[in-house]
Amino acid sequence: MPGRFVLVLLIAVQALCCTSAVADGIVVDKVYHPYVLPNEREIEWRLMSGQTEERNVLGQRIAYGHALSETLMVEAYIVGEKEQDGDFGLQGYELELRWMLTEQGEKWADYGALFEIEKQHREDAWEATAGLLFEKEFGKTSLTMNAFAIYEWGENIADEWESEFRLQYRYRWIPQLQPALELYSGEEFFGLGPAFLGIQRFSGQKQLKWEAGFITELSHPGKNHTLRIALEFEF
Repeated sequence: MPGRFVLVLLIAVQALCCTSAVADGIVVDKVYHPYVLPNEREIEWRLMSGQTEERNVLGQRIAYGHALSETLMVEAYIVGEKEQDGDFGLQGYELELRWMLTEQGEKWADYGALFEIEKQHREDAWEATAGLLFEKEFGKTSLTMNAFAIYEWGENIADEWESEFRLQYRYRWIPQLQPALELYSGEEFFGLGPAFLGIQRFSGQKQLKWEAGFITELSHPGKNHTLRIALEFEF
């Protein structure tokens, strides 16, 4: 077991070293878990507020998701964004597919895949994402990693490949309160900070999940902080 844990950390370090770029805009977002519940439906809201010495950025996402099968989940997003001295408005649309590749606990670790397609509002600007999701439990802790390859194209933007890496190391104290450490890496960005997660279960499949994190960029001097909040109701 210790040897495998070291192997996982080496994979994480390798992913960090190979990360060459990141999607434009707010880097910090959600760390995905590779799980899908049968007949799952969900409503999700996310907020990302970034502050630097030059600008403030506020991003929000509202989504509805529905399980297509026991292993596939599709989710549609409306994306809004506001920059400093600007109005908040519709920024784009996104369609996301999550695929659970292994049953929870079936293998040494749990794996999933994620595919996204996003279009900018009223612009010929597109972004496609493919990613691998990983999660492994070590006693009362869980290690979750996401690695994404991103391709952007459109009329007024350069066609280019980008990549992104996210990591979350979580202590499962009680279901309602689980402290974590999160890491986000991309081109000219390396952020680290604390996060807190929780889940409140109700009757049947109904449950409310919440997340909050505060990430500080460490790769450059100066202020660059991001607050992220997420609420997800599954039913």
